[in-house]
Amino acid sequence: MSAGAGLRVGFIGLGSMGAPMAKRLLTWSGGLTVCDTRPEAVEPFTEAGAEAAATPAEVAAQCELISIAVVDDAQVRSVLTGPDGVLGAAAPGTVVAVHSTISDGTAEELADRCAEHGAEFVDAPVSGGAPGADQGRLAVLLGGSDTAVAAVREPFATFADLIVHAGPVGAGTRMKLARNLVHFVSFTAATEAQRLAEAAGLDITQLGKVVRHTDAVTGGAGAIMLRDTTAPIAEGDFWLPILRHVRNLGEKDLGLALELGGKLGVDLPLAGLALDGLGPGLGVGTERHAHSDSEEP
Repeated sequence: MSAGAGLRVGFIGLGSMGAPMAKRLLTWSGGLTVCDTRPEAVEPFTEAGAEAAATPAEVAAQCELISIAVVDDAQVRSVLTGPDGVLGAAAPGTVVAVHSTISDGTAEELADRCAEHGAEFVDAPVSGGAPGADQGRLAVLLGGSDTAVAAVREPFATFADLIVHAGPVGAGTRMKLARNLVHFVSFTAATEAQRLAEAAGLDITQLGKVVRHTDAVTGGAGAIMLRDTTAPIAEGDFWLPILRHVRNLGEKDLGLALELGGKLGVDLPLAGLALDGLGPGLGVGTERHAHSDSEEP
């Protein structure tokens, strides 16, 4: 299977993520076939020139690349292996890409099922949300063979400006889970910060504006994710003084936040974990400082 203008794409699942992704594929030169259980979700696409299919099997009968964006593992299995599923009609060489965030074990299992039919499976979860899809700025994290990944790159570039081949089947899902770990732990940390700010009599909507502003400038948590290993950093390494500086600032500020929380009677469990884990996590160990002689980040 090779990518190119003749590759027809099928898209199954036109929900909050699938619809904006499929909308970007309306411009794909090979053509688009869409499928959803809700006629009202399909109608805007047929009005814009896409073909409609009543079942996943009908999509597979028309298309060489099939994108699936449904809710969970069970729905993905149903779309692929159910009575009217993709694998009942997929021709050998078909590439099936699942954008849903599923278990990596499910991805490997379904890859085996696809291989039985001569099809290739790619786990292709996305990051960036509906706004990223609308703007064509998603990140797509691919797990699959070199051949399958080559087939999807050009059509997926209609809705993504970062396409990463993470490794074999399952690797895309594992990368998405690691990425979302940052996302939701950060959300939980944000709720902890809001509780502290609220107890201190601050406007937490203004705090939110500050966080969004500075993260847009600094890159947020991703700003420290530049090393190719999590091992301790050796003396003389380029990163040692940089990440020691980050640790020193972080330990100082976390200590001050915990002190404030103690005064206000606000429990800050994530801050305590962060204080203990920041330096070791950065690979530079722990060295508490009451003050830093460097500028704030």
